[in-house]
Amino acid sequence: MPNIVIGIILVLILILAIKGSVKHFKGEGGCCGGGSSVKVRDKKLESPVIGKITLKVEGMHCENCANRVKRTINSIDGASCKVNLRKGLVTIKYDREIDRDVFVKAIESLDYTVIS
Repeated sequence: MPNIVIGIILVLILILAIKGSVKHFKGEGGCCGGGSSVKVRDKKLESPVIGKITLKVEGMHCENCANRVKRTINSIDGASCKVNLRKGLVTIKYDREIDRDVFVKAIESLDYTVIS
């Protein structure tokens, strides 16, 4: 009888673990401190866009990761970004001269890796 109870408990623990893993790999889990993350709104630039760059970023796993990058880039004066989580791309538009390294350092300060 005790073996059956222990077996049932182990099965329940396994089911809960698998359920959490599936959410994580779908990008719905609470990785990186997330959970029920609120989507970051797009930032409107004040002046006409003078340039656009796209960076390949590794290490973003969920919507919270994308929101962290978006908040960081949007906090830079004259810059606005969109994040494609599935492709790992960050597209940045800017309305004044901003060195590419400013964006790279900002993203890498969040412990993500900029590939290109």
